[in-house]
Amino acid sequence: MQKPLCLRGTGHRDGENFHFPSDCYRRRSSLTSGIGMQVKDQVVVVTGGAHGIGRAMCRRFAAEGARGVVVADLDAVAASGVAREIGGLAVRTDVSVPADLQALVAAAEQKFGTIDLFCSNAGIETGGGLDAPDEAWQRIWQINVMAHVYGARAVLPGMLKRGRGYLLQTASAAGLLTQMSSAPYSATKHAAVGLADWLAITYGDAGIKVSCLCPLGVRTNMLMGTEDPIAVFLRQGAIDPEQVAQAVVDGLAREDFLILPHPEVAEFFRRKADDYDRWLRGMKRLRASLPGMPEPKA
Repeated sequence: MQKPLCLRGTGHRDGENFHFPSDCYRRRSSLTSGIGMQVKDQVVVVTGGAHGIGRAMCRRFAAEGARGVVVADLDAVAASGVAREIGGLAVRTDVSVPADLQALVAAAEQKFGTIDLFCSNAGIETGGGLDAPDEAWQRIWQINVMAHVYGARAVLPGMLKRGRGYLLQTASAAGLLTQMSSAPYSATKHAAVGLADWLAITYGDAGIKVSCLCPLGVRTNMLMGTEDPIAVFLRQGAIDPEQVAQAVVDGLAREDFLILPHPEVAEFFRRKADDYDRWLRGMKRLRASLPGMPEPKA
């Protein structure tokens, strides 16, 4: 099989940016030539599209030949930069505000027509346990969970009317396993996976496909910009956002529900399901072995 175009060996990195060759956006990887979701000629919306995984997905979708890519982000300047680079549309969007998601869908449809793939990708992290302030719990809930609800409310009516559409929900391996240094992050990512489950079951027979993206460590500002002990631990096996985008394209082509850029997550998840108590004991041992883990607080 021909190697994927534009990602391995033909692009280059400049600081935190990954650049594709100038003709990359007009070419398509052979990996998407099979049955499943083909990004070529589709209209795609990506929230959190200005940085990290979202930016890598926007670039990759453009490289796959998408008819239109909408870069939605609270950071309007960075979103505009990505949109200019790929010939897409930037829309400043606060995903915690339902009206912003409605306006995003309207802007995307006005510019490119009906939306084929909607990626609820925006997310945040906050540390702490039960002691984390209520305001922090509420904010992360709004962005990591309710933004997925607001996005689905905005885009599903049109998809259901047409009898087809695709939702990509970015969660985390923490939604299948846990995040030991952040109760809010772990809880909201579990909720995001649960919502994706529900969407797939509820709307699958109506022509709506759903995938749930659950990466482990990824070299983004969220992971690299902190000395949190779990972040330090995850950096050992971290991958680049471009590798996540590759996994997304492959997973969409297969219409996988779980898209796991780190294959080992599937095995960890199986072990958890096979013997939950043993898995909990192992996680407690791991927690005790990591330097810098905070003492539990009430």
